[in-house]
Amino acid sequence: MTQEKTEPSLSKYFANDPPSFFDHLANKEGKTTSDIPDAYVSYDYLQSSPLDTKCNIPDSVRDLWELPPIGVGAPAATTMPGVSVATDLNDPVQEAVSVLIDPIEAQHRKILSPDDVTQDERGLRELIEHGCFRSGVNLTARLLTIKQQGFGRAGYAVKHSPNSLQLWFTRIALLVKLGQFEIARVEAEPFESLNKPDMFYEFYHPDMHADKKGSMAPFSFRLLLAELPIYLGVPRLALDRLMELLAVTSQIKSYFERLPESSTQKDAERFWHSRETRILHSIVNCSLLVKDFSLADQLIRRLVDDPAATVDEKRALLSAWGRIRLQCGDIYGAEKKFSETKRFREDQANPDLRELIDRGLLAVAQNDFQSALGLFQKASALDGSNTMVYNNMGVCLLYSGKLKEAIKLFESAVQRNPKMALNESLMVNLATLYELESNNSKEKKVALLKLVNKHRADLSVGLDVCLKLQTVV
Repeated sequence: MTQEKTEPSLSKYFANDPPSFFDHLANKEGKTTSDIPDAYVSYDYLQSSPLDTKCNIPDSVRDLWELPPIGVGAPAATTMPGVSVATDLNDPVQEAVSVLIDPIEAQHRKILSPDDVTQDERGLRELIEHGCFRSGVNLTARLLTIKQQGFGRAGYAVKHSPNSLQLWFTRIALLVKLGQFEIARVEAEPFESLNKPDMFYEFYHPDMHADKKGSMAPFSFRLLLAELPIYLGVPRLALDRLMELLAVTSQIKSYFERLPESSTQKDAERFWHSRETRILHSIVNCSLLVKDFSLADQLIRRLVDDPAATVDEKRALLSAWGRIRLQCGDIYGAEKKFSETKRFREDQANPDLRELIDRGLLAVAQNDFQSALGLFQKASALDGSNTMVYNNMGVCLLYSGKLKEAIKLFESAVQRNPKMALNESLMVNLATLYELESNNSKEKKVALLKLVNKHRADLSVGLDVCLKLQTVV
């Protein structure tokens, strides 16, 4: 598929190096996850990468990965993937509206479908930008079918390309985002760790890829496959895979460190150092899931002490470290980490958003809900769109015995900014409060469903979990 010069290719648009969970703590506090434990904050693999915009990294640096040796006289193992579901993913919101509200209203639900966009990368980008992730999955099935990798094609030999691998990465990332972990597992299985010979340019005739060398698979695809066991309930396997990925990445970084110094060499070294850092963030998450807090502490200290880390990155790391300490029940340790963040803050007199949230969480851990509420209210004044702050304010009101005030707070947040406030976490909390308020909560939940129908294309958790509508199939 060719692209106009002004149009970024799919591999550049969908992050070759996704941001880490520390970026989410620093900038996107309102993002939430579904079935992953609280200690784990997931990455959005479909965000654009800051690395790609900071420097122009040549493909020879970006794609560097060693082609695995092929045994003499033995056939080269190849990757033979295929779409595993014969039909499109259904829209659960539309189904729920049809059952609980009105079939006619369900038919008028306005979201983009694969038929509404161009049948190419540009159309896929448009679907994702509008939050139509299921439609994005369905379009990837069409595009992969064109490449002879659609339904029923698993187990058949096929020629791969950077474009086809990017489509697979995008598809599996979307499936993970939607919580479709079993489909993601089945479709990711043939790729293993992306080290089969047909994942490399050298496997094919030189004319096919203009003598390019290295890995055709995006680095984010390697990272996603390494992390996938987390979502399948086997974080120790993910930890092993991430350690292997870290070892190779560190070797490549060391290779560039040994080259004669130049601007190109420095850019390459920084680029691979950032990838190494990104993997370390993932390993921290994994270590929390397996309750290896010693490893998490060791790695975060390494990241904080990294000379390449910016002041804001150090603050985000220390803030995350403090929150981890809170989850361990170590209030004193959390307080120390939060205090460390202050020395990196320019305005020592006036606390900023992160400090207010940290202090609020600390107060919650000490069961001082009134003080916590005051701190979260100050944070809300600094950033009125931050739904995580509203969530915490609602929890403080609830535990202060002010159930109706908590409900009003959540409802006002939804009315002011429905697109932002109708996230999974806030909706779960609001539906739970409706149940605590009255045994006849279904009517209010249905009203909330109407808002979801109007403002949200997709949810990352099922409606039965999100709105506690047990009648939804």
